Amino acid sequence: MVIAMKLYWNYFLMELKSQMQYKASFFLTALGQFITAFTTFFGIRFLFDRIHGVDRFTYGQVLLCFAVIMMSFALGEMAGGGLAVFPDLLREGELDRILVRPRSILLQIVMPNMDFSRLGLLAQALLVLCAAIPASKVAWTPEKALVLLLMVLCGSVIFFCLFLLVASVAFFTLQSFEFLNIFTYGMRDFGRYPLSVYGEEMLKLLTFVIPLALIQYYPLLYLLDQAEGIRYAAAPLFSLLFVLPSAALYRLGVRNYKSAGS
Repeated sequence: MVIAMKLYWNYFLMELKSQMQYKASFFLTALGQFITAFTTFFGIRFLFDRIHGVDRFTYGQVLLCFAVIMMSFALGEMAGGGLAVFPDLLREGELDRILVRPRSILLQIVMPNMDFSRLGLLAQALLVLCAAIPASKVAWTPEKALVLLLMVLCGSVIFFCLFLLVASVAFFTLQSFEFLNIFTYGMRDFGRYPLSVYGEEMLKLLTFVIPLALIQYYPLLYLLDQAEGIRYAAAPLFSLLFVLPSAALYRLGVRNYKSAGS
């Protein structure tokens, strides 16, 4: 176990050093992520210049939603975004080389393909969160601070699982489909606002199928004292059940994988 963890840590360091070899390029890319993410922020700001609330949520509360989703997405994409290479690995037969190694297949793909330029997006989300915390008018307690942390951490796991699901489809198609990005980047865009604004049917879909509401809408109600009970506070933990179908599809793909040759 120690040897395996050391191997993955070395993978991590090698990829970080590799991306840092061209420091100017790395920092400019991260800066680009930081700046372009503000286009969405300004869209929310301009919207609230003309209205006072969205489905009973104020500007500060919507900003809190936005910051949580963007932080979750940045962390999830930093690790899971590299899974976009999956179709290429399958078509070129590179996965065969990975399969014969006595280590986790998934980690061998994820670790060398982490995108550290997403730190720019994470920095932007953190900055917005610092502004949203006082603007949201939440009566903060240690319990609510913990719920906020769970929203971000569990949200990053959900986004990673979404990237894994999209990548796993390639086992059966040997190619990627752009429309599947609705489950990754589309979910990020959906999370800009409290999910109740999209209607009851969409809220149910984003609760029981893709549990985005469990890391955004329901814990937000708890933070704002609009709902009480452990089921709202612990909603981010319930969202982790989404790991099961994501892992199941991935394992099904691995079991049914047939080499494409090289």
